[in-house]
Amino acid sequence: MGEITLLPYFYQNMNKSISFITGLGIACLLFLGSCTEQEKATELAETAVPTLFTLMPPDSTGVDFVNTVENQKNFNIFKYRNFYNGGGVAIGDINNDGLPDLFLTGNMVPNRLYLNKGNFEFEDISERAGVLGNKPWSTGVVMADVNADGLLDIYVSNAGNLEGNNHDNDLYINNGDLTFTERAEEFNLAKTGFTTHATFFDYDKDGDLDAYILNNSNIPVSSLGYAEQREVRAQDWEGVPHIFRGVGDMLLRNDGGKFVDVSEEAGIYGSLIGFGLGVMISDFNQDRYPDIYVSNDFYERDYLYINNGNGTFSEQIKEWTNHLSLSAMGIDIGDINNDGYQDIFITDMLPEPEERVKSVMEFEGYKVFDLKRGKDFYQQYIQNTLQLNNGNGTFSEIAYYSGVDATDWSWAGLLFDMDNDGLRDIFITNGINHDLTDLDFVDFFADEIIQKMALTGKKESIDSIITKMPIKPQTNYAYRNKGDLTFSKENSAWGFDTPTRSNGAAYGDLDNDGDLDLVINNVNMEAYLYRNNTQQMQDNSYLRMKFKGSKQNPFAIGTTVMGYKGSEVFIQDLMPSRGFQSSVDYTLVFGLGKAQVLDSLRVIWPDEKTELLRNVAVNQELVFEQEQASERYARAKNKGGSTYMSEISQKNLQAHEEDNYNDFDHEGLIYSKLSQEGPALATGDVNGDGHEDVFFGGGTDQSAILYFHQGEGKLRKQAVPAFEADAAFEDTAAAFFDADGDQDLDLIVATGGNQVGKNRTYRPRLYLNDGKGNFQKSGTDLPTSFKNMSTVSPEDFDGDGDMDVFIGSRSVVGIYGVNPNHLLLENQGDGTFRDATERLANDMKDTGMVTASVWTDLDGDGKNDLFVTTDWDSPKIYRNNGRKLTKWNTGLDSLRGWWNTVTAADLDGDGDQDLILGNDGSNMHYLPKPGSPMKMWVNDFDNNGTLEQIITVQENGRDYPIHMKKELTGQLVSLKKENLRASVYAKRTIQELLPQEVVANSIVKEVNITESVLLINEGGWKFRVQKLPERVQLSCICGIACMDVNNDGHLDLVMGGNKHEFKPQFSRLDAGYGNVLLGDGNLDFQWQQYDQSGFFVRGEVKYIKPIRDRNGKTYLVVALNEDQPRIFKLDE
Repeated sequence: MGEITLLPYFYQNMNKSISFITGLGIACLLFLGSCTEQEKATELAETAVPTLFTLMPPDSTGVDFVNTVENQKNFNIFKYRNFYNGGGVAIGDINNDGLPDLFLTGNMVPNRLYLNKGNFEFEDISERAGVLGNKPWSTGVVMADVNADGLLDIYVSNAGNLEGNNHDNDLYINNGDLTFTERAEEFNLAKTGFTTHATFFDYDKDGDLDAYILNNSNIPVSSLGYAEQREVRAQDWEGVPHIFRGVGDMLLRNDGGKFVDVSEEAGIYGSLIGFGLGVMISDFNQDRYPDIYVSNDFYERDYLYINNGNGTFSEQIKEWTNHLSLSAMGIDIGDINNDGYQDIFITDMLPEPEERVKSVMEFEGYKVFDLKRGKDFYQQYIQNTLQLNNGNGTFSEIAYYSGVDATDWSWAGLLFDMDNDGLRDIFITNGINHDLTDLDFVDFFADEIIQKMALTGKKESIDSIITKMPIKPQTNYAYRNKGDLTFSKENSAWGFDTPTRSNGAAYGDLDNDGDLDLVINNVNMEAYLYRNNTQQMQDNSYLRMKFKGSKQNPFAIGTTVMGYKGSEVFIQDLMPSRGFQSSVDYTLVFGLGKAQVLDSLRVIWPDEKTELLRNVAVNQELVFEQEQASERYARAKNKGGSTYMSEISQKNLQAHEEDNYNDFDHEGLIYSKLSQEGPALATGDVNGDGHEDVFFGGGTDQSAILYFHQGEGKLRKQAVPAFEADAAFEDTAAAFFDADGDQDLDLIVATGGNQVGKNRTYRPRLYLNDGKGNFQKSGTDLPTSFKNMSTVSPEDFDGDGDMDVFIGSRSVVGIYGVNPNHLLLENQGDGTFRDATERLANDMKDTGMVTASVWTDLDGDGKNDLFVTTDWDSPKIYRNNGRKLTKWNTGLDSLRGWWNTVTAADLDGDGDQDLILGNDGSNMHYLPKPGSPMKMWVNDFDNNGTLEQIITVQENGRDYPIHMKKELTGQLVSLKKENLRASVYAKRTIQELLPQEVVANSIVKEVNITESVLLINEGGWKFRVQKLPERVQLSCICGIACMDVNNDGHLDLVMGGNKHEFKPQFSRLDAGYGNVLLGDGNLDFQWQQYDQSGFFVRGEVKYIKPIRDRNGKTYLVVALNEDQPRIFKLDE
């Protein structure tokens, strides 16, 4: 493709969605004064306060490699989207002298090999070693002993899409005399496509090393659409020019030194839609067979191949995860919480500063996201992802909670213990020079180019376009693991505060002092070599381990080491290919903090042989030899012991269904749907057989269902024609109670949703029971608010012997943020009700957006008070004096949250009622900070007769909208007319964007707490706030049940939640799989692992309620949105 044909394509796509451009997986960097920048960085390192890492000067180390990348007329960023992906790093001891050596790949310059001479001095032996390479574009590199002669060879991946380009990969076989011979063709490792990286491992456990080749298709993404082509192998694609074709990923089996392509028969996808940027090997399901994780950039979802143990793999990413990174780049795997399970970290390109997010990002719209999800591209979001391994075949994605979600245009993400405190930290490379996605450049400069061409009739040259792109290098990131699933940013303290253009990176103990040093390959800057000063600055212990493997695998790739200290497990796999296009050293290093001895250390070799050391002293180097291991490792069996509860399998239960209504079509600035709050759940013995039965509400155009409890948790569907007749309604809340005083349980069902134009149908319905579980709809309509009703709570609040009802509403249909009205329905004694809200509960007019309610006696006067939770507001208490409900002002008024649910119980046994409140948790990108609340402003900001909602975050006392410019100006025409640059918009507060008088007269709601909490009743209307454990805060809590789960006489808590339907830029809440917290009677609640609790629920939990049978056994009913309900029994 020539320049003339390419430029119009660029021009016509300049103003299209940045979602394509941001997914390019490139960092646009030019060679601009690299020596000067390197000198400045080194000078700063020498004069600054001592940091954990020291950037070593090139004139001292001898490592002066520069990966120079320059745009050329026939080969540039517009012709090759991976033009700025940079090069890789490999660390390994090529001459077995005990000192790790370095290899760095060059894109447009020769590769370089540096021999470690000791004391951080290296010699460039590239030329005489014969590894400079003759390919125009090298990418990844891994050191591995491919021919099993005891010497590390070097495998270099090559790519690029120049016409006639030879991008065969190179295999440099180590001759043992510091020279290498290129022999890729001989091993059948040359012709593998446009390769990003490779990893060597023994997937079939036959003793030798096989290979996985990670390829990145060159096909233009704009040509793909969203067709389902994952199963179509690259060679079978029609109409694709050879320059774009390449091949898909490849699994190559080692057959006696010849690598044979077994990809298709092994179940490995080979489509051109695979834009692989990272590959990592680990045993995820602990069956001792290596599994494969592939991170794909910006279009295709990631792949998780689980090894079946028979030479084939099953792709199971959707079974193990709930969402993924969209522009997935580098990957690393390691245990961040020392529980013995390997976690996954993947980098993306979401910036950290909010100002920069609004300057360079544009997110997919919900409709595009939903279309892709429907086409099996799964849930993908622009963010780093940190997948926490739950140990049961699932991951919880916690990057937002951990504080590692946003690090800009990130490439390598490495999990290693940077300070030897015993916890894996995270290092991330950043590399961006030309901000290709800068919205000002895209929106304004592109128009300028087009106008200039229209006036002159001349096409703009590529050089002139590139020189006008913004240049904004970013710093690399270093995160310290705090030991509680969160990380603190330590860029300055650890020596990484210099703006860079970094890509591949690798770690290794280059000076054999027990801490891990770092090597980084930069674009158009000299490579960085960082010395780790931990052993000089901190008194932390370490353990170095080397391994001598079998004859076919001398360097023992695939070996696992586990160290044990008390309840902590330190686990590492010997798998050098990590991060981005790089491989780390073969010597494993455990950081052990202040430990002086390990309780034990177990080595598991690839052939299942094992050896165990006890009472292992620290601060030493251990050398293990596979031939000396005599015992065979017995895989740990599933614990299979008793759990506190277990699921009762019932396939006959009907799944709840939602319609396809899109709230965002009518309310363009809200951040999540309000139309998917069901299903309603109610429990009670409706047929008098002693078993408590279950009612599940239906979605729009789906009938509600009544299940008769047969005992032992078994449910049988009961036909109710009255429910079927009302199938059109969305059932969001329900309750059984005796409405007409005939000693059986009747049913009230609230209608909700957020469908504009349907609100006149939103009313509660009363169904009367004949005592046998047969329900007929009452002939008298109940009073209604015509709002999105969210909670129904019956109670004889006035003590007259009949049951009254509180009905709370979540929102005004189609106008989120405006307080709806609520209903206190007074029973007339005959099963009819009148609205007594104004007369008996007038204070409720200011209650807010109610999400849940409970009647409970909070002041010990024998009368149940009303407690409600609210959205964007504080919990409210309405004191009951037996005649009226009066709002009671308490210290809770300062707890403004996104409250979802509440349950009351005496948790501490002191005789009064405490409260358990479910909030949205802390695993979100936008969160309030102490003293800096998030706010929602509601007004008709553009005076067009429609109310809008603007959400802001506060920084330094100033309120900045979280909406992207395009999103906000799309709703506010007056703002669009100002034609603001994105960089200007990004710096403006809401007060600076909109007229002062409009802002001043807005409805303003705040949130200052997002954690789920206990409210401990201390008497006198005083409550002490106690946050629930960290694992509870990984998602929202929407359902809570209190019961004695383990029969110890103390109340325990069972919880569930998750919310899925957010706009794509906000990701979603899905890290929760249910929570069981065991109480000790002293308000200490301990979260239980899933294999201990037995309570594991995937999906959006809306309600959790206990039911009992006539034998006194307790069961839990879980109602889920768009899924079947689940039933659990308490194991005795």
